[in-house]
This record gives sequence, C-alpha cells and structure tokens, in this order.
Amino acid sequence: MNNWDRELHEECGVFGISGINDAAQYTYYGLHSLQHRGQEAAGILVSGEDGLNIRKDEGLVSEIFSSSRIQRLPGTSAIGHVRYSTAGGGGMANVQPLLFRTNEGSMGIAHNGNLVNANDLKADLERQGSIFSSTSDTEVIAHLIKRNYGNMIDRICNALRAIDGAFALLILFENAMYVARDRYGLRPLSIGQLKNGAYVFSSETCAFEIIGAKFIRDVLPGEVIRVKDGQLKSTTYCNTVCDNMCAMEYIYFARPDSDINGVNVHMSRKAAGKKLYEEAPIKADVVIGVPDSSTSATIGFAEVSGIPYEMGLIKNKYVGRTFIQPTQELRELGVKMKLSAVSTIVKDKIVVMIDDSIVRGTTSRRIVKLLKDAGAKEVHVRIASPAIKYPCFYGVDTSTVDELISHRLNIDELTDYIGADSLYFISEKGIRESIFPKKDHDLCLACFNGEYVTKLYEDYHKANREIK
Repeated sequence: MNNWDRELHEECGVFGISGINDAAQYTYYGLHSLQHRGQEAAGILVSGEDGLNIRKDEGLVSEIFSSSRIQRLPGTSAIGHVRYSTAGGGGMANVQPLLFRTNEGSMGIAHNGNLVNANDLKADLERQGSIFSSTSDTEVIAHLIKRNYGNMIDRICNALRAIDGAFALLILFENAMYVARDRYGLRPLSIGQLKNGAYVFSSETCAFEIIGAKFIRDVLPGEVIRVKDGQLKSTTYCNTVCDNMCAMEYIYFARPDSDINGVNVHMSRKAAGKKLYEEAPIKADVVIGVPDSSTSATIGFAEVSGIPYEMGLIKNKYVGRTFIQPTQELRELGVKMKLSAVSTIVKDKIVVMIDDSIVRGTTSRRIVKLLKDAGAKEVHVRIASPAIKYPCFYGVDTSTVDELISHRLNIDELTDYIGADSLYFISEKGIRESIFPKKDHDLCLACFNGEYVTKLYEDYHKANREIK
C-alpha cells in the first residue's frame, strides 16, 4: 500500500433493515452512506420467499450493485457490509456478510470490529472438529452459535459471552434478525425506524438520513436485539458492561453528520480544534486543514484564535490510489496528484496546519514539504488527537508498535522528522472534554495511553513484545 493513502483504516461498517419491501435497495443506500468505513469490498444478504440470497464482491458499493443486481435480491429483510480488511486479511473468502447453510436453515453475519480472542477460540473449535473456510474472525461467531443449544436468543447470548473484543453485529435468519454490540461499547451501532415501522440498524446515523429513517436510540453495550414479525425484543448477554466508545470514531472515522452516543461528530471535532488553540496558542497568518477529516477542527481553531481560515490545501477527489513509483521524482508527482498546496494563500505566510492524527509520519512530512515548496515561511502543525503510541486490537489497522512513529520518536524528534517549525498534539484531557464535556460517557484511549479495555491474548503479545 502506498504511504500516501489514508493512514488509518476502520475495518468496516454494517447496515441492516427489517420489515419493508425492496430491503436490498434500502441497504444499498445505507452502505453507500457508510462507504468511508471501507472501500475494499461490500455485500448485501437478503431474506426473501426463497430463503437467504447474497451478492458480494471486492470494490465499491456503486461498482458491485447495479440496478439489475439489486432487483435479483428480493426480500423484506437485509443486512449489508462495507469492508476494509484488518483481522484475517483480504480476499473474497473474507468479504461479508458471511453466509452459512445448515440443516436447521441458513444464517448470515455482518460484523464490524475485531475479536481479540479469535485465534484461541478457533484453535479450540478446530480441536472439536470445526473446519473454517475463511480467515475472518466473524466465522468463529457462527461456529459458536451452531455449537450451542436452546432457543436462538440463548444460543447467540452464549456465543457472545465466549468472545472478547469489539463488535457491532448483525445476524440474519429467514424469519428474524438479531443485532448485538460488544460489552465495552467500543464500536457504534444505532437503531432507526422508517415511517412504515420498519427497523433500521447502522454503524452511523448518517445512513438514516438518506433513507428517511428516524433515529431511535443507540444499541447499548452488551445488548442483543431480536427483530421478528415487526416486533423488537431486547435482552443483555452480559451483566458486566461499560461504555468505552473508540475515541477515533469521533476524531477520524465517522462522518461529520453522524451522531454517536448523542454527540455530533462535527461539533466534537470543532471543539477539539478550539481546545488545541487553548492548549497551544500561536500567532500566525493563516490556519489550514488537511482535507477532509480535519476540516471541523480547523474551523474551531480559527474561530477561537481569530486567525483566518483558508483553503491552503486542495484534495483531488477524482484520483484513486497512487501506485508506488520507481523514482523519487515520479513519487513526488504522485503526491501532487492527490493533494496540492495553494501558493497564493501560503506564500510568505506563517501557517498553522491542522490534522486529525499522525500515524506513520510519512503523510505529515510530505504535506509540510508541499507547503514549504509553495512558499510558506513557517509551518506549525497542530494535531486534533493525542499522539498514537500503541496498536489498536479492536478493528483499526495499527497492529504493531513498529508502525507508529510516536512510539519511536519524542515530540522534538518527530517535529524534525516531518520538517515542521513546531508540533503539538491535543492532550488526553482535551480530547475527553471535546467529546464528552459533561463526562456522561467514557472513551477508549488505548492507542494513546496503552490502557486496553480488554485482556490482551498471547498472540498479540507475541506480535508486540513491547506491549505490557
């Protein structure tokens, strides 16, 4: 992968709907709204008169689902998935939803997140005779459900008690849909409802807007919901729960028009920009943001500082991935294809550059160089997240400490590396207050401070010896 690509990737997004004709069409629009959460693959599984039918492939939602393909997926309930591969890697075998056919009927699963004990569970299941057809941790959930006894809600609850980690989960049968969220509240999942009473579930509330659904509430940590015959029934699979939403959902992953735990993403980012200036004030001529996820923070920084907000960086939205080029000169051209500095705005100016995060450092280094090549007198970098020093095991593609430049370099060394005149990361206290000023929820900040909300299993210790 080219280092100029987005430096952080969410694993995926899920969408489900139950109780309406043309469920696949609604799911298409929902997945299109969640495309930012995964661009590698997508799939839709529908429950209709002839059972469960699926269409999935690698690529973007609009590339996979033409009108004719949607029409070949009739049914009144559907679940969908957009994917960026982390756990288990890529490939068609791992594209979701996963469909399982048994003597008891068919079952489909769509999952956002990552199970930290998946390898342990898989090894145990294999000893009991299970055979896996993919490397996805989602398949483990299906085997656990199948091996349990009792009614379906009990079987699902027992399976969820066995797994550990982060998940927003949709499970579809011919006659019912089940929805669940991890006991830690790490991954978002919301409930909406259409005017005809159909229930809708989505990783983000932005998907409700496009289909005209009304937001009802968030799925609670540790909650399992069954939707059957138009009725919603709720239970909990775990009595010990907490609410530790991933902070990066607010900082980077979610769309600005989404609300998570009652907090609008744009407003939380804007508040972080204000907090950045309060923590590290500076005199400058212009403040600019790295498009697009830092725009809200840049607006907040400019508003409280009085420094004019300008579009000093322009993103070319019509360029896909830039392939690795054989020479430095061609690599630099590839960078300029994706992002360009507006020399008229930055030339001979002291520039404050706002970005959402620094992961591997290569992107920040190249952007600072772009600005200075365009004539910027000084470039002061302000980051609307704390320094990312630890891997995430909950569905983000930072799995080793070697990938994280802030784990290796102190602030002065990193400032020199990216070529900035100064560098500041918002504090943990600052990001908490930006997102939850009333302290009515908690956050997972493990990638910043190494305080993981789950047990870390042996496979992860082997891969990351420095994590204690």
